[in-house]
This record gives sequence, structure tokens and C-alpha cells, in this order.
Amino acid sequence: MDAAIAACAVQCVVEPQSTGIGGDCFALIAPEGSDRIVGFNGSGRAPAAATTEWYADQGIDEIQRQTPHAVTVPGAIDAWVQLISDYGTRSLGDLLQPAIDFARNGYPVHARVALDWNLNVDILAKDASTAGIFLPGSKAPTVGSVHRQPELANTLEQIANGGRDTFYTGPVAEDIVAYLQGLGGLHTLEDFAGAKGEYVDPIETDYHGYQVFECPPNGQGVTALELVNILSTLGLDTHEPLSVERLHLQIEAARLAYADRDAVLADPAQSQVPVKQLLSMEHARRRAAEIRSDVAVKAPPSAFPAHRDTVYLCVVDRDRNAVSFINSLFNGFGSGLMSPGTGVLLHNRGCGFVLDPVHPNCIAPGKRPLHTLIPGMLAKEGRAVMPFGVMGGQFQAMGHAHFLTNLFEFGMDLQEAIDLPRFFPTQNGTVDVESGISRTVVEGLERLGHEIVSAEKPIGGGQAIFIDWQQGVLTGASDPRKDGLALGY
Repeated sequence: MDAAIAACAVQCVVEPQSTGIGGDCFALIAPEGSDRIVGFNGSGRAPAAATTEWYADQGIDEIQRQTPHAVTVPGAIDAWVQLISDYGTRSLGDLLQPAIDFARNGYPVHARVALDWNLNVDILAKDASTAGIFLPGSKAPTVGSVHRQPELANTLEQIANGGRDTFYTGPVAEDIVAYLQGLGGLHTLEDFAGAKGEYVDPIETDYHGYQVFECPPNGQGVTALELVNILSTLGLDTHEPLSVERLHLQIEAARLAYADRDAVLADPAQSQVPVKQLLSMEHARRRAAEIRSDVAVKAPPSAFPAHRDTVYLCVVDRDRNAVSFINSLFNGFGSGLMSPGTGVLLHNRGCGFVLDPVHPNCIAPGKRPLHTLIPGMLAKEGRAVMPFGVMGGQFQAMGHAHFLTNLFEFGMDLQEAIDLPRFFPTQNGTVDVESGISRTVVEGLERLGHEIVSAEKPIGGGQAIFIDWQQGVLTGASDPRKDGLALGY
């Protein structure tokens, strides 16, 4: 846990488009490699004054990204403090020192970070405080240039010295709340003071003799498990990994699982979410029966916003403590809003809500939105065997299923399973495909009725560590689509 949080804190500085302390966090933990997996939900809540009636009175029918209404109370710092207290050995102040150093003294901009940064220039330019930090010289930093965030360094140092309360009740909270209120937001200091993540019981399904664990709603882990269940009935292993047949079946299964997600997934504290039904094999078989092998039967398009920026990491130590850890701002650079005195870039998780008062995922006071963040964990015969995760916003549920089917249907090793070209049915009905998918396969999918679009950038990222208990060996894999690596010592 020490390593996970220290690494995440650094990424909150050096990958500012993907994550930050103004975002949210989820974790799955396997103490000493046990299969008694512990989940933590560090997602933030809507302000106490956020009612559908208020938005209707203001003439707001959709929560826009670069508005204060997209900002829920950030949950990351609260989660880090709780997890360190219960599972760490060092102080938060100690673990934040590398991040403080990078923020104050500078860090080189890596290739994928530079790509994402350049794609977000327009959103960064719309907020003066954001542009002042993230568009030096009125442009995005280039690969290899050194970037600094001095205000964030000061804030991290305050948190290192003063702990959680500095962020939620002290000067950091005061600056953020004043900034958001100045933009018309409903946030109060009481909303920040009341922020609290919670331990949760993971949900699971069986797949090829393994238990696949995910965090429960309000995250979309249930969608990943439902999709794995559907795919397990379709005989994927009778097809080639990048064949028209495999891609078509997975696209159609994903559309069905995501349609279920968008219809019912919400904060279980305020809405009824039929998790047991969604995870039943009876439901998986019913959904699988709706798939036709000869034509694309498209589910209705989703109104859920597109987003692909997240940081995921996993750690296994010498005692086989394992953690699957994910932290995010949602869209690239989140809301694009940064409180000027703190350097804290704020996420836009409020975009995960809808404003239809009869929908399970409608915004409400103190409610958590439908969340895309999903750490994963695999277990077998009483032991954890693999923390894993796939970044990429909405893609994550599809990414988990793609990775696991690559492993268990097609016999790939960890790195092959992560590397294999990806594809994803988007909210508007098209299918994004990476360049590694051949033109022949694309044409075959088009003949089935799929509208294929070349992905503008690599789809997501992924990391995994497999624990071989018999040999005493750890095998790590890291996605070349991102700037990360697998590292052991």
C-alpha cells in the first residue's frame, strides 16, 4: 500500500491529464495474498444542495464538463489516508515527498502524456488558472520538456504536514469551495468536511476455475463481470483472437452489457441496483441469445459521456500483499477547472450523473455518480493470483473482459493479452478499432453492419502481476500504449 500510494501520488503530478488529488480512487486489496479480498470505494459525492429541481429551475438539462456542476467532492486524499492507516507502514507525509519534489523541481513530459496534453489545449485554455499552469507560453509542453506545478507542490506539502483535514476542512478546501462557488457551484465547506470513502464487499464471478473480483456499484465492475459471463457462453476459443467472428461477438456482447449498465447502474445507497440478477448465468445466457452471428443488432446509443483518461497500477510485495489501485480525473484534465490558490485540478465525475429525476442514476444530494473506475483481482484455491486493471474510462469494463478472454480463451501470456489490438463500441454506435486490426477484418465487420472508425489514439492501458505461488515467481506486464513499465526488485 505504501508503494501504491507513493506511485499514485507521483502520477498525480507527472500524468496530470489522467489523474490528480482532485479526483477519485478505488482499490482491491489481498492481505498477504489471501482470497479474502477487501474493496475500498473512494468516490466523491454530489453537494448537499444538488437536486434535480435546482438544475431544472436553472434551465440545465445536462451536466457539462467544464462547469462546477461536474465537480463532485474529490475522494482520493480521503481514500489514501484511510488505506495507509489500515494497510500501510509509512506516514502520508513520507509517501508524498517524491510527488512534492517532482511538482516543485520539475519532471520531464513523456510521450503519451504529451499526446494527451496536446489534444486538450482547447479545454485548458478556457480557464485562466488552468492555462497559467498547463499551457506555459500558451501551448502544451512537448516531449522531453520539463514542467513544474509549484502551487500543487505547496498544497501537497500542506497535506503532508497537516493530513486529511488540510484538504477537506482547511485552507485547500476553502480555496476550492470559494472558487467553485464563484463559478456558480453548489459546494460548501460542509460538503467537503463530510467526505468519506468506505470499505465495500467485492462482487465476483467464476471464470475458467478462477474467481474474478471487482468493486460493487457505483462502479461498473458489475458490467465487466456480466460481460465475462456472456462471453463465456459464446465459444470464443473456436475463433482466432483477431478474427471477424471474435470481434463481432465481443462487440455485440459489450453493447448488451453496457445497455444494462446505463439502464440500472447507480449509487446503491440511493437506488436499487440488481447486482445478483446482472451477475446470474441465466441473465448471461438470455443476453447471449440476443446476439446474431450474421448481423450487428445495435443496442440504443448511450447518453453517457466519453472519457478515456485514468491511471491504474498494481503492486505485489515480498509478503504477497497485493493491491489493485486506480485513480482518475475522468476526462483528460478532468473538468479543466483548477482552484487558483492550490494548483488542484478538479475532476468532472458529476458528468456521470443524469438529470432525469426518474432514472436510478439521477443526481441527488450526497449521491455518488455511476463510476467507470474498476480495479480487478483474480483468485484461485484460496489465494490471490493476479491484481489487474485496464484504463480507458468507459472502455474499462470491456478492457477487463478483453484481457481475461485473451488469457483464458486464447492462452496468451500476460504481455500478449495486454498488447493485443483493441476495439470498442462507442456511445454513438460506431466501433473504434486500433491500427493493429487488419483491413480485411474491418471490412468483414462492416459487412455485418458495424460502422468502423479508426481510434484517434491508443485505447486505454493496462497492468497486471501474476503470482505463481508454487514457483515463488511474480510475472508483470505493462501496456505499451502508456508510459508505464513492469518493475521488480
